[in-house]
Amino acid sequence: MFHSITLCLDMKGCPNRCKHCWMGWSPNGDMPEEELSAAAADFAPFAGNLELYDWDREPDYSDRYRERWELCCKLSGPRPHQPHFELASVWRLVRDGSYAPWLAGLGVGAVQLTLFGGEETTDWYTGRKGAYREILQAIDILLQNGIAPRIQVFVSKRNLSELPQVEALIEQLDLDRRCRDIGREFDCFVHQGSCDGENRRFYDVWITPEDLEKIPPRLAAGTLKYFSAETLPDVFGRPEDELYRELLADGSTFRYVSDDPVFFIDRSCDVYPNITTPSPFWRLGNWKKDGAGAVLEAYAASRSPAQHARLTVPASQLARACGDPNSRRLFGREDYIELLLHRYCAGA
Repeated sequence: MFHSITLCLDMKGCPNRCKHCWMGWSPNGDMPEEELSAAAADFAPFAGNLELYDWDREPDYSDRYRERWELCCKLSGPRPHQPHFELASVWRLVRDGSYAPWLAGLGVGAVQLTLFGGEETTDWYTGRKGAYREILQAIDILLQNGIAPRIQVFVSKRNLSELPQVEALIEQLDLDRRCRDIGREFDCFVHQGSCDGENRRFYDVWITPEDLEKIPPRLAAGTLKYFSAETLPDVFGRPEDELYRELLADGSTFRYVSDDPVFFIDRSCDVYPNITTPSPFWRLGNWKKDGAGAVLEAYAASRSPAQHARLTVPASQLARACGDPNSRRLFGREDYIELLLHRYCAGA
C-alpha cells in the first residue's frame, strides 16, 4: 500500500514539439475517456489516496477539458484533488474564449509561459510556427482575466544572445505594472532545464560558468527571486569537471522508490515513474496487459532497467563510464547523475 499515487494519462498529447521537452516527443493519441475511470479503479486499491490527471504533456488540450477535470476530481480521493497547476495550454488560450475565465474560476492566479528569445527562435524551439505570437496573445488574455503571466526562459549557448530580447519584451509589455494592476506579482526566470528528454540534444551547447555573466540584469534578478537563491550558480549548478571528480569518490547507490509515486501512462498504457524521460529504461510494464498490481510491484522492486542500475551501480562507476572530466558545463548534482544514468543505460 502506497501513501498516495498520482496517475497522469497522456490522453490527447500535445500540439507542440518543444526542443527542450524533458518528456520527449511521442505520438499523440486519443485515449477513450473511460480509461480515466478504469485507471482509478485499478490503482486506487493500492493507495491511501489517488490523484488523477488526464494529461502529462499539454494540460487541457482535450476539447472536453472541463468535463475531464471534473471527472478527475471526482475519481481522485479520498483527499480533495489538488488545485489546477499554474500551467495552461497556450494553444487553447488563443482559440477558446471560455478557457481563461474557466481557469480563473478555478482559482488559478498565474500561468507559466515559455520563451527562448525572439519570434523566430521561440517558434523553432516550440516546434510550431506562430507559437511566439500566440504567447503574446496569451499574455493579454491572461491579464484580461486577472491571471498573471509568468515567463520562464530555457537557455543554452545557442540562444544566450537573445535573452536581451526577452528582457526588452518584458519592459515593452509593461508586465510589472500590468500584474500589479490586477493585484498580482510578475515573475520571470531563466534556467537550463534538466539534461534529459529532447533537451539532452543541447549538451554540446550547454551553458558554462562564464555564460552566467551574460544573463541580463532583470532576468538575473527575477531568477534569484524565483528560486530564492543568492547567486546564479546556486540555480545553475556546478561545472561538470567538479561534479565528475566528486562522484569518482562516491560509492553510493540510490533506490528510486517513493511512498508517494507519480506515474505517467502513455497512449499504449505503458507505465513509467515520474523521474526522467519516459524511455525504455524506465518502463515498468503495461497497465492493461500486466495489471496495476504487477506494475506497482515492479516499481517497488526497482525492476525497470534504470531503477535497477541506479540501485546496483555506484555513482563512481557511472561517472567513470559516462562523465567528461574536462567539461565545464553546469549541472545540478542530481540532474547530472540522471544524465550519467541515461548514458549508462543507453550503452548497456
